[in-house]
Amino acid sequence: MAIPGGRLIRLGRRAGGETEFPGAAELLAAVPAALLVIDGERVVRDCNAASEALLNLARSAVIDRPIEEMTGHPLTSMAADQPFAAYDLDMVLPVGRHYRGDMTVAPLPERTGWRIVSIHGRASHDISARRGDRVTRTLPAAAAASLLAHEVKNPLSGIRGAAQLLEAGAGPEQTELTQLIRREVDRIVGLIDRMEGLSDTRPRVCEPINIHSVLNHARIVACAGFAANAMVRELYDPSLPDVLGNRDGLVQVVLNLLKNAAEATAGNGIITLTTAYRHGLSVAPLGGGQRLALPIELCVIDDGPGAPEEMVPHLFDPFVTSKVSGSGLGLALVDKLVNEMGGIVEYAREGTPARTVFRLLLPRAPIASGRGSPS
Repeated sequence: MAIPGGRLIRLGRRAGGETEFPGAAELLAAVPAALLVIDGERVVRDCNAASEALLNLARSAVIDRPIEEMTGHPLTSMAADQPFAAYDLDMVLPVGRHYRGDMTVAPLPERTGWRIVSIHGRASHDISARRGDRVTRTLPAAAAASLLAHEVKNPLSGIRGAAQLLEAGAGPEQTELTQLIRREVDRIVGLIDRMEGLSDTRPRVCEPINIHSVLNHARIVACAGFAANAMVRELYDPSLPDVLGNRDGLVQVVLNLLKNAAEATAGNGIITLTTAYRHGLSVAPLGGGQRLALPIELCVIDDGPGAPEEMVPHLFDPFVTSKVSGSGLGLALVDKLVNEMGGIVEYAREGTPARTVFRLLLPRAPIASGRGSPS
């Protein structure tokens, strides 16, 4: 590896002296994640300060020891010339300390067999809070931001510009669709800017919202695009009171669930949207205190095959997906957004024949003066 000015920085040791290796020491020191450099025999040749803190060992005690002693994994089954990543990995650090995190390994092209091992503590499955039996998780900002920018934000300006060009010569019906495209682009851009990926912890503004207006908007968007060939049925409780939530967040949640349903039914199945009022349902809030009532139920139901049984316990974990081209972020985002609004989301297989049900349970807005409760 060449660096500006051609400087060489020493890294690693051999019998009889140190080996010169260009550029690596500055890179190692600057990275906040734990990094270890191993040679072709899987022996540690250098490490950074973050790895010293993680392993609770000085650099001098880490160098010249096998990687298996540092992580509990010998890496013998991994090709030395190919990168790989393992998420939510159980590791055994020195002195038998157990640790769960993500490990990535990348080869060093200029050193045959040498690799850089990077360890990120609980990066993609960090458990941050618990509400009843539901677990809420956050994504690392860098991973989420990178995926969102690549998959969503970059082409949005082009989509919006194309919609404006089409609108210039369109009739009334086409104009309605192009305006819908522009509104959706603006909403998504605002959502991405605000969230900065799934790691955004800023409080979400919640207000009284008619859940049926959210469902109608999401259905129109879905039927104009990814669910164009699906049958979308609506079974609503017309007397439902307002939900306490964030409109953009709820639209995103319903769109993600509709997209999931459309993909599960190959785009031409039956998707059912239902709403209902459930008396007596409540959960314990984060940090204790009085139980929070969640009487408003919203379900997105499809007649697809459902998730593989072994994947169900991890369905809302980031990067978990059974789709070849999926990113595994859709349901993780649903889980996060619903939790931020004080609700919960559940997955089930119900009925005969069995259908997939994603059930949202949400708080109702405070009752305005002069209005009664639903019967």
